[in-house]
Amino acid sequence: MDLFGENADWEIKLKPILKKYKGKKHPLEYHSIYQLLVMVILSAQDSDANINTIAPKLFEKYPTLKSISQTDLETFTSYVTKVRNHSTKAKWILEIAKIIKNDTDIPLNMYDLTALKGIGRKSANVILREANKPAEGIIADLHVIRVAPRIGIIKESKDGNKVEKDLMQVLPKNIWSEIGMAISFHGREICRPKPKCPECVLTDICLYYNTVVIKN
Repeated sequence: MDLFGENADWEIKLKPILKKYKGKKHPLEYHSIYQLLVMVILSAQDSDANINTIAPKLFEKYPTLKSISQTDLETFTSYVTKVRNHSTKAKWILEIAKIIKNDTDIPLNMYDLTALKGIGRKSANVILREANKPAEGIIADLHVIRVAPRIGIIKESKDGNKVEKDLMQVLPKNIWSEIGMAISFHGREICRPKPKCPECVLTDICLYYNTVVIKN
């Protein structure tokens, strides 16, 4: 049996993690799409844990996009100073707030989301998934970039957009909405930089396990 051939049925092979993580909420501790929008911008090149720490006071002060649109940059920035690249991110968020104004007008499609400052495809995919909207791509965060090639789904690349494109070519569209976060959660919990292979549910189909681990 060719586990790693081009015609591999990845939907079946990845079923254990799809089942394990389906519907599991993103690690960012948001309570609305407005909060998620702000938090995904802040989390770029920073940790979800750090953003979760600063979020309560931020959203107590600014409960809506409209409230941000009515503040000044200096005041808003003072609430995000512990975030990496906070000055730039604060400008982006303030600009978005002034453009959109109302939480109910936040766009929920790839084209309009990625037109906003600070929102790339990865962030847009996260927002669409958490909003239960049809997937227009696959989440490719740093965990997916590491884990997907290790499993053997795609070839290695450090470019998140290329990783997403390659995954979209290999994986059926009906699992796009969940597979990115499933791989991400798997990478956070099990397939870490130093993988916990004895705890993994994918060893039967994992390229790394079958070509490196069991041969050592």
